[in-house]
Amino acid sequence: MITLALSKGRIFDEALPLLAAAGIRIAEDPESSRKLILATSRPDVRVVLVRASDVPTYVQYGGADLGVAGLDVLLEHGGQGLYQPLDLRIARCRMSVAVRDDFDYAAAVKQGSRIRVATKYVSVARDHFADKGVHVDIIKLYGSMELAPLTGLADAIVDLVSSGSTLAANHLREVERIMDISARLVVNQAALKLAREPIRRLIDAFALACPKA
Repeated sequence: MITLALSKGRIFDEALPLLAAAGIRIAEDPESSRKLILATSRPDVRVVLVRASDVPTYVQYGGADLGVAGLDVLLEHGGQGLYQPLDLRIARCRMSVAVRDDFDYAAAVKQGSRIRVATKYVSVARDHFADKGVHVDIIKLYGSMELAPLTGLADAIVDLVSSGSTLAANHLREVERIMDISARLVVNQAALKLAREPIRRLIDAFALACPKA
């Protein structure tokens, strides 16, 4: 049995065509089912539904043989013990720095300065500002990141941005694009050795079906 870890939401929805290309159709709608383990049209494949940030952990420790996780999640996780054969080019967005409309970001990030940054992407944010020679006080948050600059909790945020409409609605602006983000296929290295052929066939099917750059 091959176990695939997915998270609900955008990644799940955009992964469905890739699964279909591999001959995998999920038997139940995760939004209407309370099940966390879903059967598929293939008797040798099942899907487990986990939190997005937990996908790499399930794959690393063998709770799943492979999974789909955003690059943002993998960077924070560190990617230990994971084979990452494919950029699936789904769930695309970008990781950016954003500030209040009236905040002078250019002056705030002069080399040697110090700013407060709210984010859940601690490693990425710390590395980004270190590369700029800026001292940063990281404030770790898990949601409603846009509130941090508005309430004075932080000078800036590092967060995922798609259209930018949420930033605009909260009088924030994007001032730096750190990197492009998309979902990656991750595979447990031991599982790849033990079930090399069936897992390799899945990887090849996903590679053929994923959107072109």
